[in-house]
Amino acid sequence: MGQALPKQYLPLAGQPMIYHALAALCAHPSLITVFVVLSPDDAQFHQHDWSRFGDKLQPLYCGGATRAASVLNGLLASELEPDEWVLVHDAARPCLTQAQLGRLIEEVRDDKVGGILAVPVADTLKRADAGQRIRQTENRDGLWQAQTPQMFRAGLLAEALQQCGA
Repeated sequence: MGQALPKQYLPLAGQPMIYHALAALCAHPSLITVFVVLSPDDAQFHQHDWSRFGDKLQPLYCGGATRAASVLNGLLASELEPDEWVLVHDAARPCLTQAQLGRLIEEVRDDKVGGILAVPVADTLKRADAGQRIRQTENRDGLWQAQTPQMFRAGLLAEALQQCGA
């Protein structure tokens, strides 16, 4: 975003952006613990007041070079059981509603693997040719825009991330 601060700490409505994402997660009664995976050298997190979230919020200073590596490191550090659910949410997505979160949990809780929060693609999509000229308009039927959180069994997610080299 072209700022000196990492985007999750940019101010939004008087709080860092990450605050709003964490507030949504911590407010949901189905979530027992909210782990926030931070870079080992993160100097910003403790400059803010997180006391509102009590012991439900647990920072883990084990972030990796990529998002996938950070998620894997967080899974390993959290010591979750393989069949426990984990929701992975992007700290820079502050507009998660309780309705979205509740619907995801309700829809996915009985699934063997998990699922993601997504919305149907609404934009017109164009495919370009080699000269970057419009070749065709893509059919949007069955296309979804993936969002976060994403909810998976901890063991399956860790295994998938390890297999892809996270």
